Amino acid sequence: MSFAARLDDAARTVGVHLDATLAAFPEGPITDAMRYAAAGGKRLRGFLVLETAALHDVAQRDALPAAAAIEALHAYSLVHDDLPCMDDDALRRGQPTVHVKWDEATAVLVGDALQTVAFQLVTEGGLPAERKLALSATLAQASGADGMVYGQALDIAAETAAQPLDLDGIAALQAKKTGALIEWSACAGPVMAGADTAPLMTYARALGRAFQIVDDVLDVEGDAAATGKAVGKDADAGKATYVSLLGLDGAKSRARELVDEACAALSPYGPRADTLRDCARFVITRDR
Repeated sequence: MSFAARLDDAARTVGVHLDATLAAFPEGPITDAMRYAAAGGKRLRGFLVLETAALHDVAQRDALPAAAAIEALHAYSLVHDDLPCMDDDALRRGQPTVHVKWDEATAVLVGDALQTVAFQLVTEGGLPAERKLALSATLAQASGADGMVYGQALDIAAETAAQPLDLDGIAALQAKKTGALIEWSACAGPVMAGADTAPLMTYARALGRAFQIVDDVLDVEGDAAATGKAVGKDADAGKATYVSLLGLDGAKSRARELVDEACAALSPYGPRADTLRDCARFVITRDR
């Protein structure tokens, strides 16, 4: 099976599990908007959970709740990031954002609800209790005040800072805002198996940085119809990015270097990790 087919298959599998979870909630605008917010997307984080679980011989049925959990949490982050008080975006995945389609209060509640669903999901399935506890604790760290939320706070602060961020500042910001959830996803497999997370943490850190660099590139030369969101916002806001500091060619070159680093980190797994290597290469060739 090609990498694209494996990614699509994982997206469908995770989507079905997440849909089934949301279907248990009371009918109404909040549940409708939760389904809307959680639909679509590459589901790359859920894919990483399933793939790293398989790499450690964890059955898919046991890994699936964690894969759905990270997608629920990621969806929450997008709903809140799109709000007028944050990034103020009207378009996400080619559709109106939740606060545009419904209203701001609904969007806040939908984000809150999706976040709690994520922690519900990691308690489900057949893993030993101590492994579920480890998944929950690390997810809280990756998503909270020392993880994704902290990265968003750094991003907001950078918009009004006297001096634009340098490369080290951008890397530190994105390691939290984007990288933390990618790292959790890639390390979920060894956590579920009680194995060493170090090789996949190294892989994920390089992958997360490459992912963000490509996001910066797409904001410059991407097509809104393909990306499903507005482009050119960073330049319009005078925001420091990898592209603004390295140039387009320099940013693309750095992304390729990071993909090489990510692939090298997988050497302990041999050819069993080839799909994860394909994933790293996909990150720098994607158009959305």
